[in-house]
Amino acid sequence: MPLDPAPAPAPPPPPVRFWPVDDLPALDPDPFLDEVLREEPVTRIRLAHGDGYAWLVTRYEDVRFVTSDPRFSREEVVGRDVTTMRPVPVASQTAGLQYIDPPRHNRLRRVVARAFTGRSMQRLRPLAEHRAAELLDAMERAGAPADLMEHLHGPFPIAVIRDFLGVDEKDWHRWAETGEALLSAGVESKERAAEAAKATRARIVELLQQRREDPREDLAGVLAQAAASGEITDDEAISLATAIQVSGGHAVRNNSGSMMYALLTHPGHMDRLRREPELLPRAVDELFRYVPHRNGVGIPRVATEDVEVGGQLIRAGDVVYNAYVSANRDPDVFADPDSLDFDRETAAHLAFGHGPHHCLAAIMARMEAEVMIGSVLTRFPAIRLAVPPEEVEFQRQGLIRGPRTLPVTW
Repeated sequence: MPLDPAPAPAPPPPPVRFWPVDDLPALDPDPFLDEVLREEPVTRIRLAHGDGYAWLVTRYEDVRFVTSDPRFSREEVVGRDVTTMRPVPVASQTAGLQYIDPPRHNRLRRVVARAFTGRSMQRLRPLAEHRAAELLDAMERAGAPADLMEHLHGPFPIAVIRDFLGVDEKDWHRWAETGEALLSAGVESKERAAEAAKATRARIVELLQQRREDPREDLAGVLAQAAASGEITDDEAISLATAIQVSGGHAVRNNSGSMMYALLTHPGHMDRLRREPELLPRAVDELFRYVPHRNGVGIPRVATEDVEVGGQLIRAGDVVYNAYVSANRDPDVFADPDSLDFDRETAAHLAFGHGPHHCLAAIMARMEAEVMIGSVLTRFPAIRLAVPPEEVEFQRQGLIRGPRTLPVTW
């Protein structure tokens, strides 16, 4: 009787590639991500800091799989020295909703979701529209040329998150300073990161205590009530408020600035939005797909058992990064992915993530983008860049990508 043939040996894992995550001009895609998406969509990488290697997943369907499969854990990252872009792990600064797994994650998410509702956005939108009008009034008085980052994209998201969180306007300048430091300090020094984290925590503790004494419908009120009832701990309330304060103000600033740059460098698209204002929500969604919202990658996961992804065997304990930016440019999902197309009718983009950790603030980020873009196009129908596109300076602030300045005239 013939013996069964021996199983074919598993293919060797791909080599480990060093990814320097260079600063990139304007909205250019990262050539490293383009290369691995085409040639080796599940590959191994080493970043500038930390220990060992990690898997990088770049295809749309593979990213959706990893981000929704419970065998990939964010909790397992906390406390590990993994290869990373930052000398100070983000998990050590803001461990909370983004660094836990279900079922605990579900419990905390349910609490925060009470603040991110259609009703709360209906309450916020008139305030946001009024704030945008005030800021553009001031820009018009200052005269052209003017910097849209200074006059609109910087202060507007901070004002909206201030109203959403429940911080008094007179106190917000202190919050904005520490929030920006918390987001970017890990790139520079452990000392500055520790100082920013300490200052931010102290201000959030103070705000939550105020809301216990003076309940309101803002996010701080929701968190204070949940902590007082024992639904969440005080530390969990502080961590949730910290994450939303930092990402809600500063990520929106850079993302919305990049969106406006995209429109200013696509005048035909801008003209169409003026003619068809009803197209704005759809256009904003396509801009979220098109704009590279970060350099590099964000929060990793750890495989809790052996899992095959895209033909590669990822072993238990291996670290995995998801490249949402490259997934949003996957040509197998998005035809002509490097083009800005307001008539695109394909799968949903992954700019807000996927699965249990899909961004709760997506509803607010969309509202803010619609208000900012709509307000600018209505107030300044002839707005255009005041310098050649290649002279607009972009920055990397922590992990976030966006214009440093955006000079315009009208």
